[in-house]
Amino acid sequence: MREDKSIFYNLDWILVGMFLLLVLFGWLNIYAAVFNEEHPKILDFSQKYGKQLMWIFGSFFLAIIILMLDGRFYTTFAYPIYGISILFLISVIFLGTEIKGSHSWFAIGSFRIQPAEFSKFASCMALAKFLGNLNVKMDDLKTKFIAVLIIAVPPLIIILQNETGSALVYAAFFLVLYREGLSGNFLLLGLLIVAFFIFALLVDKLILISILAGIAAIMLFITRRKKKYSLIILGVFIAISGFVFSVNYLFENKLQAHQKQRIDVLLGKKIDNKGAGYNVNQSKIAIGSGGFWGKGFLEGTQTKFDFVPEQSTDFIFCTIGEEHGFVGTVFVIILFMLFLFRIVFIAERQRSIFSRIYGYGLASIIFFHLLVNIGMTIGLAPIIGIPLPFFSYGGSSLWAFTILLFIFIKLDAYRLEILR
Repeated sequence: MREDKSIFYNLDWILVGMFLLLVLFGWLNIYAAVFNEEHPKILDFSQKYGKQLMWIFGSFFLAIIILMLDGRFYTTFAYPIYGISILFLISVIFLGTEIKGSHSWFAIGSFRIQPAEFSKFASCMALAKFLGNLNVKMDDLKTKFIAVLIIAVPPLIIILQNETGSALVYAAFFLVLYREGLSGNFLLLGLLIVAFFIFALLVDKLILISILAGIAAIMLFITRRKKKYSLIILGVFIAISGFVFSVNYLFENKLQAHQKQRIDVLLGKKIDNKGAGYNVNQSKIAIGSGGFWGKGFLEGTQTKFDFVPEQSTDFIFCTIGEEHGFVGTVFVIILFMLFLFRIVFIAERQRSIFSRIYGYGLASIIFFHLLVNIGMTIGLAPIIGIPLPFFSYGGSSLWAFTILLFIFIKLDAYRLEILR
């Protein structure tokens, strides 16, 4: 029989403590990134750090509500919540406000919410609900199709909002599928697609096709007596050739000018430190100038004089690098890695398949954000507008990650109430 307990009963306080630490460090770095000597008070609600504090208190309120709900609520309503999130994603295209070319925000006065951020936890719940069914096996083709469909629908709608960065995050869910039994060959295929995508942009398509044709000819000669392998080689060659031409077509005809410029700069095809490469160049200067120990809190010159655009949001990591140096950046990365390890550890101790899959979804999403955000600030990933979890300024991001995390914390706390 289930006993009534406090909502704080059996919580993983290590994970909660890490969350509070990340939120605190994030808020202090937002304060440093937008510090204004005319408004030095850290509780000035007319400034971004003051507004972020209100979002933080709002996230604490959301966390308490999540902990108050019964653990069975999340499994019972996983599909309806997913459906509602899809409706919001569609409606924002027609009813939302366009900001920086992206039609992905609901705005009421100065209050703005981005549904794409909240669809992540809804998709995570729906995927966990589906894969958690006892009769679902990952080696079944139908299971793969439905799982990919659950993952693919939100990003396809988000792309229509011109919000490519948020759409790419959903690729992280394939790590969850891999944990649940998806063949590693699919991940290898994904890496090969990325590799050929890069080759198609770096090398002239005719030269690349000629190289592939030469490789195919050699392999056909080797396997000339085995018709089966010859047909496979020809099929792979045709598929790759078609992919190469498709990449070039999409790059030239579908991407916007600034997106093409950013990719060219990232791949080293262009050097444009005053144009498309300005943000990354300034970010690397800021991080490099911090040296080993950093310049000190509120002492970053790149920060003070606004040399790095979007420094409180997408490029918040360069504030850490400039003011706290190599030591500070390593500390933040280690804290995030410990945070991820803790999530995975908790996921593995779950008695519910739903909870385990949800935990891996949470870890995968945070890992993807961490990898891409830090990568783009140091020039190793394209600038696609992905926030650093719990650090970047913005209520939608903070609230979405808080909901993602505390649903998992509640599921973990609830695990002892599930019958063996």
